[in-house]
Amino acid sequence: MGDKTQTHPGAAGRARAADHPASVRNVVLVGHSGSGKTTLVEALALTAGAVNRAGRVEDGGSISDYDEIEHRQQRSVQLSLVPVEWDGIKINVLDTPGYADFVGELRAGLRAADAALFVVSASDGVDGSTRMVWEECAAVGMPRAIVITHLEAARADFEEMTRVCAEAFGADDPDAVLPLYLPLRGPQGPDGHAPATGLVGLLTQKLFDYSSGERKESEPGEDQLPQLEEARNRLIEGIIAESEDETLMDRYLGGEQVDVKTLIEDLERAVARGAFFPVLAAAPAAEGAKQGIGTVELLELITRGFPTPLEHEAPAVTTIDGGPRELRPCDPEGPLVAEVVKTSSDPYVGRVSLVRVFSGTLRPDETVHVSGHGLADRGHEDHDVDERVGALSTPFGKQQRPVTHVIAGDLACVAKLGRAETGDTLSAKDDPLLMEPWQMPDPLLPLAIQAHSKPDEDKLSQGLARLVAEDPTMRLEQNQDTHQVVLWCLGEAHADVALERLRSRYGVQVDVVPHRVSLRETFADRSAGRGRHVKQSGGHGQYAICEIEVEPLPGGSGIEFVDKVVGGAVPRQFIPSVEKGVRTQAARGVAAGHPLIDIRVTLLDGKAHSVDSSDAAFQTAGALALREAAADARIHLLEPVAEVTVLVGDDYVGPVMSDLSGRRGRVLGTEQVGSGRTLIRAEVPEIEIGRYAIDLRSLSHGTARFDRRYARHEPMPPQVAERIRQQEREAS
Repeated sequence: MGDKTQTHPGAAGRARAADHPASVRNVVLVGHSGSGKTTLVEALALTAGAVNRAGRVEDGGSISDYDEIEHRQQRSVQLSLVPVEWDGIKINVLDTPGYADFVGELRAGLRAADAALFVVSASDGVDGSTRMVWEECAAVGMPRAIVITHLEAARADFEEMTRVCAEAFGADDPDAVLPLYLPLRGPQGPDGHAPATGLVGLLTQKLFDYSSGERKESEPGEDQLPQLEEARNRLIEGIIAESEDETLMDRYLGGEQVDVKTLIEDLERAVARGAFFPVLAAAPAAEGAKQGIGTVELLELITRGFPTPLEHEAPAVTTIDGGPRELRPCDPEGPLVAEVVKTSSDPYVGRVSLVRVFSGTLRPDETVHVSGHGLADRGHEDHDVDERVGALSTPFGKQQRPVTHVIAGDLACVAKLGRAETGDTLSAKDDPLLMEPWQMPDPLLPLAIQAHSKPDEDKLSQGLARLVAEDPTMRLEQNQDTHQVVLWCLGEAHADVALERLRSRYGVQVDVVPHRVSLRETFADRSAGRGRHVKQSGGHGQYAICEIEVEPLPGGSGIEFVDKVVGGAVPRQFIPSVEKGVRTQAARGVAAGHPLIDIRVTLLDGKAHSVDSSDAAFQTAGALALREAAADARIHLLEPVAEVTVLVGDDYVGPVMSDLSGRRGRVLGTEQVGSGRTLIRAEVPEIEIGRYAIDLRSLSHGTARFDRRYARHEPMPPQVAERIRQQEREAS
């Protein structure tokens, strides 16, 4: 890293099946939308010889953003794997979407990777969401590096952006975030901007010129060395500070010249254990060039500085019934444990599962056990099934390149696992195991849909089932109160992609309809009602009379039924019939068609006929009595109230609290969480937070997160209740 002079593509650049975990590197690219992740992946593939021109395979398609939806929306919407080879090492590059709505794909990439490469645009800087992901990686000790892109931009300033990155990512130790190279600038253009033409290595003090389209190494001039001295000394001190050799700092301060090879080895070890975070620079290859600026240096960092899968502690593994199970880390000869990190559908192959193998070796045509547990709240039922593995392959754009096996530490695609869903565990048929699922964000934006036509209705359930199988950040709800089909998504872009996939992949046209919350009704005061059901039309008649009293109860009480009939006015066998009629009518509602709750219904009196009274007659009388009691009473419309917690930066606490108050929310309290963050607790009517996932993101510039859970139903303010009733009348 830094002293290497290799300038040729490694082993034709095309990934193969790895034979040992030590020859694998799994790296995920993280950064906001537009930071240049996909362009960087394409530049790395070009430098490694995996493609003959930037980002293109033999059929002309892109190696990363190859989905038709990505072409139409001009942005990444899913995790993609681009395997390349460099210096005998297979590198699995995981390109993730930068848009917040697809954070589920990002988390899947973090799960599958052993190190993260944070991509920062020199013209845009570091946004709040990227800082949050950095903190998540820091919490689990994931090794990280930073690459600054868009050096060709007129406002690009590598030195300034390095300082910004040190402030954003080096809060605990700014000297652990330092550049390994500085850009070389060419002549100034008409706009006064001098484009980058190469790099100079601070440790080796060698120049790497890319101006010819290919990396060429040379020695710096004597006049250039003083310009590098300050940055070089700071880098050396930063590396020595993280060195495992405790005597090195004393020797350095004593004036000893530390060997460059020793510094590079210490740097590589510090990067691999997540103690030092180098900053690099990269620019895409020019038309006709074989290498982009900084791509060789990045590939060297990945292969020599990032950890192997052997150094990555695997997630916890248990038996199917939850018993603990100890496994040797990343052992190709151990029991099979693999995880589905992404599921997609191919029109020709069917379901394709991208898996990371954590233990054992996966081979085609063998039967494996598929376990899915812990996602029932997302519409993913627990399941344990045996399935036969189809073909194994590594993806490259739309192409699938066959491989003979997949060892522990490697990633590959598995065809024809019909029941496997994202997050599932694959294990040996005779030794079924389960991996602890990774943390995924809750989908908090409701999207109510209905089939556009009868043929669409027939295909809708199957299409929705496939959608949620592919994406655990999407939740499917069949609301029994509102009779709506609701897809819970992470944001508008997430919802748009879901609708587009329903249409283009599964041939289902749907209409989006207003989302309705589950309202309730209750009595505001005591009331009485008489239900009289008397009919005689020849033959067997119907006769039932009952008198009831209804009174309100505290919230959460449900419906109580009390029998106070004396003297057998209502025969004992018909009292349950009256109760059934009352409860059936309560479920249908008495004012606006919403379920009636939190009341006590007392049966006081009634009349029966020895021949014409029946179970059905008293059920009808009970319902009529409740309706009559409601006609003479004030009926409250109840709305669901959610407990909301918002984690937000201190700079946005005021605007967020003001916004919650404007939504009829009650702020219950705040507390400091770590440095610069505040947790706000509030209760807010659910009808006011249907689009809060979108509004909060806008209000906090993407830096806030919130959770919600149902608390209770409570009376709606009269003016709001009247507005809702008017809307319901117009809709009907």
